[in-house]
Amino acid sequence: MSVNDVVVTELGTKISRNDVIKIEDKVVTPEKKCYVLLNKPKDCVTTSDDPNGRLTVLDVVKGACQERIYPVGRLDRNTTGVLLLTNDGELASKLTHPKYVKKKIYHVWTDKDISEEDMQRIADGIELEDGEIHADAISYANDTDKNQAGIEIHSGKNRIVRRIFEHLGYRVTKLDRVYFAGLTKKNLPRGRWRYLTQEEVNFLRMGSFE
Repeated sequence: MSVNDVVVTELGTKISRNDVIKIEDKVVTPEKKCYVLLNKPKDCVTTSDDPNGRLTVLDVVKGACQERIYPVGRLDRNTTGVLLLTNDGELASKLTHPKYVKKKIYHVWTDKDISEEDMQRIADGIELEDGEIHADAISYANDTDKNQAGIEIHSGKNRIVRRIFEHLGYRVTKLDRVYFAGLTKKNLPRGRWRYLTQEEVNFLRMGSFE
């Protein structure tokens, strides 16, 4: 291996993006990092490919970059909203690791009015099959429709929001993630995507968000 035509034998040699790296006389190009924010539509699975041939989030962001990117975390097929896709494995790990799990805010619609008692129970904590869970904050999302709630939660457990409401006898008819790790879907229509700004990338890398 050589860096700028100087043979390197020492382990841990530091290189920069502008250095020319060769292995067996072939130039190695470092993979460019790509960060895509998608406002995920319904009927779309959060996997890289689907054996059943269903639409995936990668189909929706096709053409965003040449690099192979992956969704950070998962949203159910019928859950919409903020989803980050990237090839930055280090950042993805930081955003999904249970120790550093980040704040998420969802807009929930249910099949009937949510009682104030149940809103309080969700805030205080309820016991699910895999342990106790409570919302960091919960409130009615609409002054007139009591079947809509905004819920703030840090848990990364599978289908957690749907499971909370189902446990209390409600059916979630619509679920939209409006916030994830400091990212929102502001000015991003459903089913559309955009690149993160450098400022947003720096913000995520520094972990300066909840």
